[in-house]
Amino acid sequence: MKQSDDLLVALAAMVEEQRSSRMSLTVVIPGAVITGRLAPEALWKERVAEVLRDSAHLGSFAAAFATPAGGGDHEPEHGHGPTHLHFHVARILQGSFGIPDTGGMYRVALKDVSAWTIGDIGYADQ
Repeated sequence: MKQSDDLLVALAAMVEEQRSSRMSLTVVIPGAVITGRLAPEALWKERVAEVLRDSAHLGSFAAAFATPAGGGDHEPEHGHGPTHLHFHVARILQGSFGIPDTGGMYRVALKDVSAWTIGDIGYADQ
């Protein structure tokens, strides 16, 4: 089993502790490069639930993202810290553009990240 990068886990934990969504990050995972801002899990779930509730066809799925009072579940039962990164205003980099243009919501398992850098990667011609 692949182990997560301790420094990246520490950054994810700081985002959770500070309830901040200002940390920009770019990660490489199998099949994709994702760039954008990290969000605390509870905030990410809240925003995904809002989008689902606004959909005529997907509204019933919003309940899956309901966060219990007191915050997110960023600490698993074992108490070892976050297991996932929660991106918002993020893009999958593909060639010379990002998908989607306006940014999406992505959940990435920390154990799947093979490389990362601080900052949101963009293109000079955009």
